Amino acid sequence: MKPELKNSLSFKLLQIVLLSALGVGAVLGCGQIVFYAYETRQTVNNDAGRILGMFRDPSTQALYSLDRDMAMQVIEGLFQDDAVRQASIGHPDEASLAQKSRPLHTSSSRWLTDLILGRQHTDSIALTGREPDREYYGDLNITLDTAPFGKDFLTNAVIILISGVLRALLLGLVLYLVYHWLLTKPLSKILRHLTSINPDRPGEHWMPPLKGHENNELGMWVNTANQLLSSIERNTDLRREAENSLLRMARYDFLTGLPNRQQLQAQLGKTLVEAGRSQRRVAVLCVGLDDFKGINEQFGYQTGDRLLQALTDRIRAHSACQGTLARLGGDQFALVQAHIEQLYEAAELAQKIIDDLEIPFSLDQHNIRLRATIGITLFPEDGDTSEQLLQKAEQTMTLAKSRSRGRYQFYIASVDREMRRLRQLEKDLREALLNNQLHLVYQPQIRYSDHRVVGVEALLRWQHPEHGLVPADLFIPLAEKNGSIIAIGEWVLHQSCRQLREWHDQGFSELRMAVNLSTVQLHHAELPRMVNELFHNYHLAPRSLELEVTETSLMEDIGTAAQHLLSLRRSGALIAIDDFGTGYSSLSYLKRLPLDKIKIDKSFVQDLIDDDDDATIVRAIIQLGKSLGMQVIAEGVETAEQEAYVIKEGCHEGQGYLYSKPLGARELSAYLEQARRNRLLKLQPGVS
Repeated sequence: MKPELKNSLSFKLLQIVLLSALGVGAVLGCGQIVFYAYETRQTVNNDAGRILGMFRDPSTQALYSLDRDMAMQVIEGLFQDDAVRQASIGHPDEASLAQKSRPLHTSSSRWLTDLILGRQHTDSIALTGREPDREYYGDLNITLDTAPFGKDFLTNAVIILISGVLRALLLGLVLYLVYHWLLTKPLSKILRHLTSINPDRPGEHWMPPLKGHENNELGMWVNTANQLLSSIERNTDLRREAENSLLRMARYDFLTGLPNRQQLQAQLGKTLVEAGRSQRRVAVLCVGLDDFKGINEQFGYQTGDRLLQALTDRIRAHSACQGTLARLGGDQFALVQAHIEQLYEAAELAQKIIDDLEIPFSLDQHNIRLRATIGITLFPEDGDTSEQLLQKAEQTMTLAKSRSRGRYQFYIASVDREMRRLRQLEKDLREALLNNQLHLVYQPQIRYSDHRVVGVEALLRWQHPEHGLVPADLFIPLAEKNGSIIAIGEWVLHQSCRQLREWHDQGFSELRMAVNLSTVQLHHAELPRMVNELFHNYHLAPRSLELEVTETSLMEDIGTAAQHLLSLRRSGALIAIDDFGTGYSSLSYLKRLPLDKIKIDKSFVQDLIDDDDDATIVRAIIQLGKSLGMQVIAEGVETAEQEAYVIKEGCHEGQGYLYSKPLGARELSAYLEQARRNRLLKLQPGVS
């Protein structure tokens, strides 16, 4: 963009230079004119003296001889000079011998020259005789008209003024051209290059060096400007990268590179709009990993992060042709299946993901197997906004996990009712203990070496006045969530120990009571003190109380758990690890924990006859327990075949419906009495 001529630096510079030169020339010219005026006045004086000197001798002789004619001739000679206006010869005390005068010259500029030189100039010279007497005869007087001198003065003054101004203007023009060549023109080139610079990419267009100005200030300015442009370019790139990084962090998950919840909702919203126009279904699958926290504790969080990345690649193979894959946070992912026609398409996709997770992930020489539970919602049946579909998919996944893991489940209208029911149950649970709605049942534990009842497991039941018997795996998590598990757990321990004391008083002194501890109880600081008081208050023998903890509760904080278990063991309690085989425990963790017994989870025992994998797992657990010097008890023994297998492999104890279902205190007392009578009958002679 070029500036207008009147606003350009060159034009303004030319104006200033010319006006300055004009002013300077005028001032200098006026100074010269004043000096010339002084010289002209001197010239008038000098001419008067010269004229008097030329005519002194003739005038002296004429006056000496009183020759009037000769005097007039002298006067006429004087008047030959145009400047002489008046002349006279004579003695001052006598009449003039000869005299003559003429009028002043007329001139239009006389008013000015009279001011400078005066109107006329009068001068005289004394007429005297020769040496040595030098007799005085009279005077020669002349008056000069200054007009002829003024005419020449004005002409020369004008010439002086004009020439001075012209010289100043010429010098100013030369200076302007030099300035324009050395500064203005290079600046114009710099301006043209600056206007061609792209503001978004300033470093792409450098200003070329100015020829002849490489080492002066202009050259330094160009170099500095280029460095500044380069710096701006770098800073702009860094700022752009930072903005892109922040934008990506705001929209994408840092670990997996997948869209986050916010970005997923935006993309899902567009998908729903398109699906609404084409009247086609959209499925939203919420994938939640089962027991991923245990994997982090077992293999480390870095391995867990790498596992999530590998999992992302595996699920992405399904999402490439299906729709958007996103990470909702933690171990939860969401997969959008766009433009489906039948419900089974979403079910097939969910089953493929579950089946693919059966293939172990190989990381750091470890084969890690994952399981996942998937909740599915459909558009438009289950919701018409991205927020509704995601929320209901997560609710469905959470509900499915609470019932059974490693499967998929569709959202149904009852999900909301179920969630409201859970919230109401959580509220009712706070009053259940005060309203005597909780009670204990007991299941016998059989020692295989002599088939005697050596222990019972206390199992908590909640008889709700409206909903009937509420499963423990449903209300225990609610109690842990609202904090009431501490009071409930303390009540269970007191009831169990009181009941154990009664059975001991009835003669079953070798009987042992097993009580489950929740994760919250295990990490409660007052638990060791309370257990110690229970032993003291109910006069229980050491090792008569067995506290059962799950693998998952131990894996949350292995160090703290080990300290708490050691404190409980010092109080006299036995420590058993419950549901063993489901929590990804490792041998190194088991060696660090003060454990006395391993309980094989019933999910492995139930199918060990028909499933070789389960049979292998049961065998391995029994051998592991024996190698660590621990007692091993099998849960869920329901058939004689299952009992025979675990006994053959060396299992120490068993528990399950083959022996008895959970019983109330009175029923179990009768069961114990009957078991004692049966044992006594077998000991009598002749009774087989």
